[in-house]
Amino acid sequence: MRIAILDPFSGISGDMTLGALIAVGLDPEWLRALPNRLGLDGITVDIREVVRGELVCWKVDFGIPPQPHGRHIHQIRALVAASGAPDHVREKADAAFWAIAVAEGEIHGKPPEKVHLHEVGAVDAILDIVGAIWGLSELGVQEVRCGVLRTGDGTVQAAHGVLPVPAPATLKLLEGHLTSPGPEGSGELVTPTGAALVRILSAGPPPAAYTPVRSGFGAGTKDFKGRANALRIILADVADQPSETGRDQLTLLACDVDDMSPESLAAVADRARTDGALDVVMLATTMKKGRAGTRLEVLCQRADAERFEQLLLTETSSIGVRRSDVSRRALPRTEATVEVLGHVVRVKVVELPGGTTRAKPEFDDVHRIALATGRLPVDIYQLALGAAERR
Repeated sequence: MRIAILDPFSGISGDMTLGALIAVGLDPEWLRALPNRLGLDGITVDIREVVRGELVCWKVDFGIPPQPHGRHIHQIRALVAASGAPDHVREKADAAFWAIAVAEGEIHGKPPEKVHLHEVGAVDAILDIVGAIWGLSELGVQEVRCGVLRTGDGTVQAAHGVLPVPAPATLKLLEGHLTSPGPEGSGELVTPTGAALVRILSAGPPPAAYTPVRSGFGAGTKDFKGRANALRIILADVADQPSETGRDQLTLLACDVDDMSPESLAAVADRARTDGALDVVMLATTMKKGRAGTRLEVLCQRADAERFEQLLLTETSSIGVRRSDVSRRALPRTEATVEVLGHVVRVKVVELPGGTTRAKPEFDDVHRIALATGRLPVDIYQLALGAAERR
């Protein structure tokens, strides 16, 4: 299996990640075409070699015309959804921005959907996040691992004033990941964009053994005397874990709770989904003394089990989490689009055993078109289903 190992010995940012991806083989012309793919006009992409601490690195900068100072989360999510990126890239990019909105919301006491992202809502941050996730996919990376993050020191000037390093939202995004302060005098080394990429992409620390295939450095803007301000990415191969044919080997975490409000428990479930859990369910159960309770189950990759276990232990009132290894058979799934009353509807198409297929229109699209046309959602659903069956 091809993996990418992030070595953030001098922190991580979006532009450092893009530079390191160029260093390990991402086509520069692909990156130069990225703004047009996202429908962002008038943007230039400067890619060049620089030296940081005697190391040759790649530096990526975007030339951006005057823009609004940040965007609301719903604007960014709409931009990502309308991009031409593959489904899995759009999903991870959306999850990254939503994770930032959740972190900012918790810090400032706002619901995520009301958050206005200042620095992270700028065009260069959008290009950084989408470009990094998409670029890893272009390189055939199946999994990302991350080493210890050096976070820097001192303070940073942000839209909300002077903040300690790491900035509060950045630190919240890094919960569950190994970090280390310093070096002294370095200032901010991990940006919110870099922290969001680590949160969404990293499956845990680097493996104990791997075969390096290619490595390279992406430069940060700061140029420190005597040391390299850069991010190293290592492309490596690791042996696939043995598994049953056609089945994923996963981990199931479960805890029982009878003393949390339903809203608070639902927020933990949403957090797990945002952070990359494969499935999250809440089941009614009866606990001791006949008390009504809720069982929260999180299905995740085995490499993510420790992170989600920590989430359940710290953000629910449970005092214990059960862990079990499970085998899952997932049917192959693709996404198609059909046209209904002049509108585009996404349709999930599942291949059943025996070769037949089953289609299901995305309800978000069905609901949107129902509102736009005045038709009932069930009518739009049936029209989309019929169009999918005729494909």
